[in-house]
Amino acid sequence: MAQILTNIHDWYRDLMDNQSDPRVAGWPMMSSPFPTLGLCIFYAYFSKSLAPKLMEKRKPMDLRNTLVVYNLFQTIFSTWIFYEYLQSGWGGQYSFRCQPVDYSDSPLALRMARTCWWYYISKFTEFFDTLFFILRKKTQHVSTLHVIHHGCMPFSVWMGMKFAPGGHSTFFAMLNSFVHIVMYFYYMVAALGPKYQKFIWWKKYLTAFQMAQFVAIFTHQFQLLFTDCDYPKGFMVWIGLHGIMFLFLFSDFYKQAYNKRVAGRAKREAEAAGLLKTHANGKLHDHHHNGDVVNNNQGACMPVLNDDDELHQRKVTANGIYLNGGAKTANSYSNGNSNGFVESIQQSNGGIGENGGARPSMVRAIVGGSDDGISIILLITITTIIVIIVVITSTHHQQHHHQHVPPG
Repeated sequence: MAQILTNIHDWYRDLMDNQSDPRVAGWPMMSSPFPTLGLCIFYAYFSKSLAPKLMEKRKPMDLRNTLVVYNLFQTIFSTWIFYEYLQSGWGGQYSFRCQPVDYSDSPLALRMARTCWWYYISKFTEFFDTLFFILRKKTQHVSTLHVIHHGCMPFSVWMGMKFAPGGHSTFFAMLNSFVHIVMYFYYMVAALGPKYQKFIWWKKYLTAFQMAQFVAIFTHQFQLLFTDCDYPKGFMVWIGLHGIMFLFLFSDFYKQAYNKRVAGRAKREAEAAGLLKTHANGKLHDHHHNGDVVNNNQGACMPVLNDDDELHQRKVTANGIYLNGGAKTANSYSNGNSNGFVESIQQSNGGIGENGGARPSMVRAIVGGSDDGISIILLITITTIIVIIVVITSTHHQQHHHQHVPPG
């Protein structure tokens, strides 16, 4: 046993000291994976166990002004990161066909490494998307998949930052930053209130825009399967699979949303004709959820439905309180940025959808029916092991001796 532990320790030290990029070894959070892993695990526990319990007997918080400021910050932050990726290489110096990592101490290579570091930091600022859901008691949006994605992304990006801070796969981060600019700007305007909705008429194109991002990501990554390129193949496959997975999830969401829209439209037409009234638990629903308007906006990387699809456009007659806990406005607002998918099946009266149906089987299988924080932590741990295997199989076994340069 002692020999096994020694071998594991030696392997770990060799991986961290000899196979990683020494330029970033002294940068904040980069010397060891454990601070990042610890924050990810705590995030999972906080989101699915601790925070919901703390908010259980508290009223939803009105965070309208906070969300406007937060979305503005994220818009500016994403804009700056996107600009830095362009200036660091993707604006003309990098090749879209094959781009190895530049491990030198050149100003351009170090600028790219610093940009990657800030992109890594942005994965932590996105934790606030989940926090705002919880503070407004919109826990139905904090799904298992939502937490897995947010919990895994920082560590996944850390591995790329530690071993390959630059090169081919940073195209994904650059493109994702651009998408975040558009999405956070949209949610900022949506949070300002109904009189500004005329300025976001283009929202109906957002889901197609997001799906096009995933196609571009996996197409760009997988071209290396047919090209002789000095870039770690493991990272290429890892990022490419992300693109395929999220495209699949978005496509499923779009189909489910379309079917629900058709059913909802027929139901409203019948109700308008006085032919149908729905009841649940002995109470008249009539499109109301205890006076709340359900918010379909899931966040900066979530699908956005057209106006006809959005339940939150409907008026309320009870206490006039909206699900977001804000003032009386027909346009709700939300955050929940993740490069993934949070199912939008709205729940009321025991988790049953508005049309009386359960969650779609495919989504249910992915999202899972359990909110157990331990299962989240186990899933994050498994993903961490997978990422480590990717690094082991893809890292160039070369020694790089460069000056440590702190980000700035």
